[in-house]
Order: sequence, then C-alpha cells, then structure tokens
Amino acid sequence: MGTPKPPPPHVRAAFGARDAEPELIDAGPMWRCGDGAFKPASSPAEAAWVAKALGELHVPGLRIGRPLRSTDGRWVVGGWAAYRFIEGHAEPRHDEVISVSLTLHEALKSLPRPRFIDARQDVFAVADRVSSGELEMPLKPDRGGELFAELNAKQKPPKLTKQVVHGDLFGNVLFVGDADPGLIDFRPYWRPPEWAAAVVVVDALAWGGADDGIIGRWSHLAEWPQTMLQALLFRLAVHALHPRSTAESLKGLARVAEQVDQLL
Repeated sequence: MGTPKPPPPHVRAAFGARDAEPELIDAGPMWRCGDGAFKPASSPAEAAWVAKALGELHVPGLRIGRPLRSTDGRWVVGGWAAYRFIEGHAEPRHDEVISVSLTLHEALKSLPRPRFIDARQDVFAVADRVSSGELEMPLKPDRGGELFAELNAKQKPPKLTKQVVHGDLFGNVLFVGDADPGLIDFRPYWRPPEWAAAVVVVDALAWGGADDGIIGRWSHLAEWPQTMLQALLFRLAVHALHPRSTAESLKGLARVAEQVDQLL
C-alpha cells in the first residue's frame, strides 16, 4: 500500500496551516498540521454533512474533533477535509468506547437519514448492504464468505429503530489521561444504535484483545443476540470484500463467530 501521502501545500494553506509540517497520526491516513487534522475526503456531500452534524453537536463528557472550513468557506479542498486536532490515542478501554457509543447515539437520534448513504459504493457501504440483506453478492469462501453464509442462515433481523450512527468507533475514540474521551473520523451509517455498540464488541474481541465477558456485560441491550449476529455479518462481509484482508484477521472473526453462535 505504501506510505500515505500528506496533504499538499495548497490544501494546508487553504485551511490556515501553510507553514505547519505534516505529521502522520498513528498509522494514518490522518495527518496533523498545526491545530488541524487532515484526512482524504472522497465525497464532498458526506464531508459537508459530517461537518454540519459535528459542528452543531454537543455531547456531555465527549471531546469532538470538529470540522474546519477553508478560508473560502469550503469543507473539502483538493480531496481533503480538516478537523480540529484533539489529543489522545486509541486504547483497549473497550467498555468505555461502548458507553461513548450509547451516549453519542442518544444525541444523534433526531437526525434525518442522510441522502448520500444510498450513493456510497465503497467496500464498507457494500458490506453493510450485503449483511443487512439489501444486496446479494457472492463472497469469497476462503475470505469469510463461507462463515458468512453459515451464520446468515440464522439471521432474524431485529426490530429496532434505525438512526444515524457512527459505524466505526473502534479505534476512533481517543483517550488521554483523565480527560473526557475524544471522537474522530465520523463514518455515518443508518442502523440501530445497538448495532453500532455490537460492532465495537466484535472488533474488540476479534482484534482488540477484549475478554470474552464483554458480550455478557452488554447483553441488556435490546435484541442483543441478533444484533451481535448482524454486526458480525457486517465485519465478515467487509473482510470478504476488502483487498487487504488476511487469514490472521479472519481467525479473529472466527473466534467471535463461535461465541455469537452460542447466543443464538
């Protein structure tokens, strides 16, 4: 894949960071430039929606990396969006991330369904449609498709209320000392908030070193067994479709599948 490329000088200048030296944040693709954090933005419509949603959002106990406008008022310049840099790093504080998820989504529940969601064609959007039954697509058996088919036969879609959710909170909630958690890289989906929490659990178990008890600690959430199954099917579909998936990462999902199967 190679090293991510930093935002070019004209992009940095447009957001008031002309003289800032780009610094790759963790493994990327975000770059710190002074007080801003820059990331590639392929969809101006989505970036503008996120900017409006986060710019007006206030969640008690949560620091938010708010979007920045360019000097001429744009949210996206040259394929880049910028956000206020917030301190912190992702840590294996998985239950705290789930708590953040529930608090965040309570604050987001009144937002209407974004129109751009139907137009997205990236791996994650396609996997979301496949796992929810909106789209049929063959998945490579050795990349997670076989396990997906086996578990999909046990799916009984939960009757939960859909809303705007952040669908990728694992790794995007930052911690530093005793400060409030920080939120970055909002990726909107139209799913129940319980699903977003379950995705965190799946990720934490598959790749984050979470203890097996995390499933039980959140089993009070509505229709939890089927919600966990849907979250797992989503991650399996992503794995089967993503070009950088590995056999090792599939092992993590297979371990989660054993635990989810016991719930059904």
